[in-house]
Amino acid sequence: MENLLKEIGVKYRHLELYLTAFNHASYAYENNLENNERLEFLGDAVIELLMSDYLYKTTTLDEGSMTKRRAQAVREEALVLYSEKIDLPSKIKLGRGESVKGPNRAIIADTFEALFGAIYLDLGFGETKRMFNKIILPHLEKVSSIKDHKSILQEYIQSGDKRNISYHTVKESGPSHDKKFEVVVKLDGNIVLGKGFGKTKKEAEQMAAKDALKKGNYDLKKDI
Repeated sequence: MENLLKEIGVKYRHLELYLTAFNHASYAYENNLENNERLEFLGDAVIELLMSDYLYKTTTLDEGSMTKRRAQAVREEALVLYSEKIDLPSKIKLGRGESVKGPNRAIIADTFEALFGAIYLDLGFGETKRMFNKIILPHLEKVSSIKDHKSILQEYIQSGDKRNISYHTVKESGPSHDKKFEVVVKLDGNIVLGKGFGKTKKEAEQMAAKDALKKGNYDLKKDI
């Protein structure tokens, strides 16, 4: 992990923050250590703020377009792409059960957010922005090609009669370090369009939207 920090140019002060950032809950539980969930929470907000700042200062997009572009750039699939560019997945510390399977997309994305949370706490906003510019910005064009099933479904529904779709978690199971979520997407709050499962609510929502697109008679079905 220290090699990773050196490679990306993080001149850390408090190494323990970064060690925690790479502790998945399964590993932390087995070794009586702090997990990375609090740093993930902070890093999520920091990355979103930095992306908002970037879009506001470098584009003339309206609010709705900036919101869509930001969501595309910070969603799970995009965070995984950024992570793979710096070989972050290989540094994640997993419990015995999880290590057999290896880190899934949700774990990788969460760890990436935790890393940014650690950088922010350790070195401040300016250095975090420098890392954002170095690690994330060069790959923004690549993330635009990643399929976003929620956006596709939303655009189709709202292009017609301006009806609304919403996502509802109907089941949550498993221990805290290995959660599983079941989500349904509904039209106008009562018509179930699709169902999805995932390690995070975001992943389950994407799968529910994908399921809805597959089941429906949509012109955009070919974009799945």
